[in-house]
Amino acid sequence: MPSPEEAAANAARTIRQLREIRGWTQQRLADLSGVPRPTLASLEAGGANPTLSVLVRVAGAFGIGLDELVSPPRASGRLYRADELPGKQRGGVSVRALLPDALPGVVVERMAFAPGSTWAGSPHTPGTREYLTCERGAVTLTAAGERWDLGPGDVLAFRGDQRHGYAAGDVETVAYSVILPV
Repeated sequence: MPSPEEAAANAARTIRQLREIRGWTQQRLADLSGVPRPTLASLEAGGANPTLSVLVRVAGAFGIGLDELVSPPRASGRLYRADELPGKQRGGVSVRALLPDALPGVVVERMAFAPGSTWAGSPHTPGTREYLTCERGAVTLTAAGERWDLGPGDVLAFRGDQRHGYAAGDVETVAYSVILPV
């Protein structure tokens, strides 16, 4: 639990940060929260000793909890190192997730193929669309008896709910797969 001084400083930074992110003026926040603009200015300066009612109204205007208002502000970004992201390897193919946060039904993966290597894709949920793009080298996708050859920059959209497989050409290949529910 932060000290009262830390909580006031955290609230000042959080209010200013959230207000600026949303593009709101202090007056806009005052209108939304029902807290007078001079009170908000004092809060943002860290010089106020607000009532619980004021803090609850400001937090409510932002759609956050009171605890988030007085906690240290979140960082605007987080760097994930490649070795922190889930991945799998089979034969000469390495597949690594590009989204560290789970998004229901959405998968984005980087696929690195050694020359001539293959990967058997798994059919996804019915109605799923998959998008495959080749960044470097050449990759062939086979699905439902059809075959598509992709070179750098090419993109293939196909039904991801069927059996499919990937094969690299004779050079190291990097491709990206995006799987989306429909």
